[in-house]
Amino acid sequence: MQGTLVISLDFELLWGVFDKVDWREKKEYFQNTRKIIPEMLKLFEKYEISCTWATVGMLFNEGWDEWNENIPKIVPAYNNMELSAYQYGQSIQSKETEALCFAPELIKFIAETPNQEIGTHTYSHYYCLEPGQGREAFKSDLKRAIRLAEKQEIEMRSLVFPRNQYNEDYLKVCAELGIANIRSNPKDWYWQDTQKDSLAQKIFRTGDAYLGPCNKSYKKEEIFQIESGVVPQMASRLLRPYSSMNTLNSLKLKRIISEMEKAARKGEIYHLWWHPHNFGNNPEANLKDLELILSRFQILRDKFGFQSKDMFKVNNNICPKN
Repeated sequence: MQGTLVISLDFELLWGVFDKVDWREKKEYFQNTRKIIPEMLKLFEKYEISCTWATVGMLFNEGWDEWNENIPKIVPAYNNMELSAYQYGQSIQSKETEALCFAPELIKFIAETPNQEIGTHTYSHYYCLEPGQGREAFKSDLKRAIRLAEKQEIEMRSLVFPRNQYNEDYLKVCAELGIANIRSNPKDWYWQDTQKDSLAQKIFRTGDAYLGPCNKSYKKEEIFQIESGVVPQMASRLLRPYSSMNTLNSLKLKRIISEMEKAARKGEIYHLWWHPHNFGNNPEANLKDLELILSRFQILRDKFGFQSKDMFKVNNNICPKN
């Protein structure tokens, strides 16, 4: 049985971190992100890598005028309205912020690159476990993301919950709207209840990037179709950005390569993910690290038949009726 490398990216730009940063201090960071995406795609094409780009739907808009027109009738009423992308977007509208919030031309470029799947990260980077929001608001949000994708002739079939706030109650909504694949969280306790994100969770997640057993890949049999018709696919490893601390950076890369090799040898799935904006600082060093990983994948493909698949192709291989 052949092993499989799955890569999924949470494509967000400013929408993924607006509640944590001041956009004025992040202009170069997101400019770098926009420049790095075509370079990342070149590497994917060079090494024949399939990838699912879980894209925040607001990025499909051309600018603020279209964004205002596309606000859904039902929006999430979070108890903490600092999390509302709608409230935030209405407060920063200017020509200066458009490049931080919209990227239809990049989405088109991704979609035209071989072996790339455009998935959804919801329309508004929707927080599915936060108090105040509910099922109807989530459905309204997801419908808007799907509608904008359809305008670019993109069919949404895979979803990643923002900030890994995996909400099993919303899987039926996903199935109703044609979303058949969901990235779920690793089984480790420090990846559960991510909306709470305690200090202990953060410490263990960070430490796990460098040390510990190579147990992040899993057998194909561990992916299964649940009653709602949706297939959850566990994430294995977050690719953390380049660190100038050479020892840590080396440990991180060796860990990922060791885990990939285990998956290739045992015929298991290894699901690597990150945010394109994670490459916003030290872009050249991050691309170099990525190429090191992909070149190792190429060796494992030649030696063990290790495959590269996006989330839809993994599902289609296991549940062909989808």
